[in-house]
Formats: sequence, C-alpha cells, structure tokens
Amino acid sequence: MQHVGQAPSGDHIKRRKGHEGPRNHLITFAISIILTILAFAAVSVPGLSKGFVYSLLVLMAILQVLVQLGVWMHLKDRGHFWAILAMLFGGLVVLYAVVSVAYWIWFI
Repeated sequence: MQHVGQAPSGDHIKRRKGHEGPRNHLITFAISIILTILAFAAVSVPGLSKGFVYSLLVLMAILQVLVQLGVWMHLKDRGHFWAILAMLFGGLVVLYAVVSVAYWIWFI
C-alpha cells in the first residue's frame, strides 16, 4: 500500500535542494547587528580620529549593503544578472555624480 507522497517501491524520488533555512538568515541577521553596534561604538569613542571613523563607517556600510543584497535580496542566486548589472550601472552613475559635484565645489 502506498501513502500519499511516496514513490512506488524500488523508485527513488529526486528532490531539489530545499530552501536555505533559518540558519543562514540568523547568521546574516547577527552580522547586520554586529556591524550596526560597531558603527555606533566607533562614533561614540572620543579618541578615534575623524578620518578613521569616516573610513570605518563607509567600509561597514559597504559590507552591510553587500550582506543585505546577497542574502536578503537573494542576489547570490542564479538568474539575477540583469538586476546586478543595473545596480552596478546605477552605482557608477551615482559615483560619477558625487565626484563631479565634489570637483565642482572644490576646484571651480
């Protein structure tokens, strides 16, 4: 007698790999919280130079964005080439705009 969801005897069911599960999401959430706490800690320590704090904040922000896009937005999976390409192009446009405005303000 077969039960629902079982293959006939002797046959094997090939299953696709399941969802990542909560483990990766919890690890990613912990990394996000740690980066946020480190950012607050870096700003609250009075002995650190402004340049170091700014550099550290930008680095942690970039890491935070990569973690969020890679895990929560599933851009690490296949089939997201055009979305990644569009975000890279948009990032280059924003970078060009920021550099242009900085050049305009400081040198013109």
